Amino acid sequence: MTRAPRILVFDSGLGGLTVFRALAAQRPDADYVYAADDIGFPYGSKPEDEVKTLVLAALERLIADHAPDGVVIACNTASTLVLPLLRARWPDIPFVGTVPAIKPAAEGSRSRLISVLATPGTVARDYTRELIEKFARDCAVTLVGSKTLAGLAEAFMQGESVADAAIAREIAPCFVEKDGRRTDAIVLACTHYPLLQDFFARLAPWPVHWIDPAPAIARRADHVLSDRFPTRAVRDAAFAFVFTSGAPPAPRLMKTIEVLREKIARERRVQASA
Repeated sequence: MTRAPRILVFDSGLGGLTVFRALAAQRPDADYVYAADDIGFPYGSKPEDEVKTLVLAALERLIADHAPDGVVIACNTASTLVLPLLRARWPDIPFVGTVPAIKPAAEGSRSRLISVLATPGTVARDYTRELIEKFARDCAVTLVGSKTLAGLAEAFMQGESVADAAIAREIAPCFVEKDGRRTDAIVLACTHYPLLQDFFARLAPWPVHWIDPAPAIARRADHVLSDRFPTRAVRDAAFAFVFTSGAPPAPRLMKTIEVLREKIARERRVQASA
């Protein structure tokens, strides 16, 4: 292939922008479409069958409209429920999903006390518990399902003020002390949560390793696309942002997105001159 790949990044809302940023750093030559499913947001508290219906309907339209070469599902809830269905429906399109980064948390923890900060749906899902059984059997794992953090992250990205107390209340159960040991790694098992990472670091009762899955997702996407689309020279890539409702982004959100795009463009120029 001589052209650049077109990558569709899909999330229930704006959390996948953290994944988009990592993807743009990993594949600065690619063109991107970011799709936020404002029709279905939030997924975390919805029944599984409803999430499956929402995601399949949204991707049906998006793939028809944008013809992506690869799709990144930048959402833990959607990934754990719908990836097999998506791969069966579109066998010629590679899909890369998002799963809780429990393995690196367990590998890097010295205290063997780790926490998984997620949506209630991800916390309750068998898939999450299977990851713990497979990769963190020798750790004490605290599962924390927040009903409000994704919404707070959306509000923050829309330019609204977010109260420290509201965030501190949600992350407090992640911090556990036991037999002189303390939690030292917290998995951010919702792509919205890294949007609030500066708040988390400032409000944490002690320093911990906050594990953002975005870089690993970007590396995986690059790997599955590299055979058909070897990395080319850095270029002025195309970027489109769409809501599944068709609504235009609010001015404050567009300003935030433009700031992000400018930051990525600067990083690309640095890469190109290195």
